[in-house]
Amino acid sequence: MRGEPLEAETIVSATEEVLRRHGPEKTTVLDVARLLGVSHGSVYRHFPSKAALREAVIRRWLDRARDDLATAVQDSGLAPPDRLRGLLTAMFAAKWAKAREDPELFATFRVLAAEHSTVSSAHVDFLLTQIRTIVIDGITSGDFAAGEPEVIAGAIFNATSRFHDPAHAAEWRSPEVEAESDGVISLILDGIRVR
Repeated sequence: MRGEPLEAETIVSATEEVLRRHGPEKTTVLDVARLLGVSHGSVYRHFPSKAALREAVIRRWLDRARDDLATAVQDSGLAPPDRLRGLLTAMFAAKWAKAREDPELFATFRVLAAEHSTVSSAHVDFLLTQIRTIVIDGITSGDFAAGEPEVIAGAIFNATSRFHDPAHAAEWRSPEVEAESDGVISLILDGIRVR
């Protein structure tokens, strides 16, 4: 049995390891407790359910990507069209890399996204906020045509779903996906620019 105090972060790390071994459907709280050398009740003291535990893993996983995406939004001297292209390109590349490099956790993310979890909803809200911020800057600078930033951001997000929605992960293996995504980004930028 474990001698040191059990912390939530330790449980999340162990759950991540078990998810990688067994996948989201076969991972149980008992598996996590067994790996940690504790009773399953000890895990439940920190996380009330298996779903809460999975969400904690995915929250940490997505939080790691947030910083990279947030830097694309910051005003780094680039014009809003270049910042939007940078954000979308980074957003797609991050999802593609996660699907390729960490397929087990990506499978967990897909399950949670399909369940419309609070974590996946918060992630979508974060992405929409990043897009909307750049759209507002673009309208203010005169690079983008006037419009409702919320609506424009939603349209951009929806128009690019093939490149970031986990439901399309199988399509990301295509050797043409990068060129196709670049074409869609160019079309979007052309569509929202000032005439």
